[in-house]
Amino acid sequence: MLLNASLNHLSRIAAVALMAQWAAAFGVQAQEVRIGALIPLSGGLQGYGETSLQGVRLAVEEANAAGGMLGSKVRVIVGNTMTSAQPAVEAAQRLVSVERVHGVVGALSSGSTIPVAQSVTSVNRIPQISNASTAPAISTLKDDGYLFRTTPSDAFQGVALARIARKQGVESVAVLYVNNDYGQGLAESFQASFTAAGGKVTGSAAFAPNQAAYRGELSKLASGDAQALVLIAYPDDGGITIMRQSLEEGLFEKFILTDGMKSEAMIKQLGAEHLEGFYGSSARSTEGKASDLFREIYRKRHGQMPPHPYIDSAYDATMILMLAMEKAKSTDGPAIRDAIREVSNGPGEEIRPGEFARAKELIAAGKDINYQGAAGNHEFDDNGDVSGTFEHWAIKNGKIVTVDVFDPGS
Repeated sequence: MLLNASLNHLSRIAAVALMAQWAAAFGVQAQEVRIGALIPLSGGLQGYGETSLQGVRLAVEEANAAGGMLGSKVRVIVGNTMTSAQPAVEAAQRLVSVERVHGVVGALSSGSTIPVAQSVTSVNRIPQISNASTAPAISTLKDDGYLFRTTPSDAFQGVALARIARKQGVESVAVLYVNNDYGQGLAESFQASFTAAGGKVTGSAAFAPNQAAYRGELSKLASGDAQALVLIAYPDDGGITIMRQSLEEGLFEKFILTDGMKSEAMIKQLGAEHLEGFYGSSARSTEGKASDLFREIYRKRHGQMPPHPYIDSAYDATMILMLAMEKAKSTDGPAIRDAIREVSNGPGEEIRPGEFARAKELIAAGKDINYQGAAGNHEFDDNGDVSGTFEHWAIKNGKIVTVDVFDPGS
């Protein structure tokens, strides 16, 4: 009896100690503001994943240097989407259910963002802001208002790319696009705009990513005698392979590219001499004080900014999410969602990159703020979309350079 009593007593002590450890662990966790970052650290958009994560972390570092949020430090927890829908959903489930994040930045690819929004973030009432997903289908997604994006829809990029191509004197093209929401949406938008502008689409086809060869698709499209091939792809999911096979076999010698192919890796792998004069489109803000401030913030931390898209929009997405929490005075999902437009849409005191501390002071004083981002002003409409300007970029002397930045609606 005494032995059993002693064992029971020890068991109770162990149980109390264990509960204390759990309480301490969860107490520390409860004192953190946790932001999930759905980032492709592998797969077709791997090249943009690390730089987008840099944008996220720059914003969080800025907030923590200003004393954190709601009296707590901010922590970024990364989930690898692998640029694929199922791994993205699984990563999002872990962020929401296990890590208990209060908001999500990402994913990058539309094919990851859409299923995450439908099956994870919206049903768990977690705000999600994508910095790179451009599929037009996102605009009408049933997400209960929890999904936003800090980059404009491909409904606008298709118009921009068509304008660039026609301005370069291109009258006929073939279109080859990755078979996902991004590829299909942008292909449809471009083709409609290009033909409306007097151009001719000689053929259009989707391709499956990560194939060893694409000669069948390329040969069929080349038979239409188009002046150039519009390639809507990611470098590591087939884009570079398609370009290499086409150039080696003389199927297409000229390419018109999109934001997904704006990559230094493409130049390194294919050789600058083969790509001279190739051009494309990408979302980009007009030059101004906000973009200058962000470039200086990036330079001090990482050196010169690479020509990758979506670094600035990742920073903006994180800033808006954190400012919305500060405005709502809460990490409750519906409260954050409802505050996102309050901190990003006018009117209000303008807040730019590097001014998180000032924003906190204004919010604490009961004043309205209007975040003016590195990638744009981000006036969210009813669908969580923003309008924006686009870049005509080109490869010159082995470098990606900006030719022009313009509003496709003007």
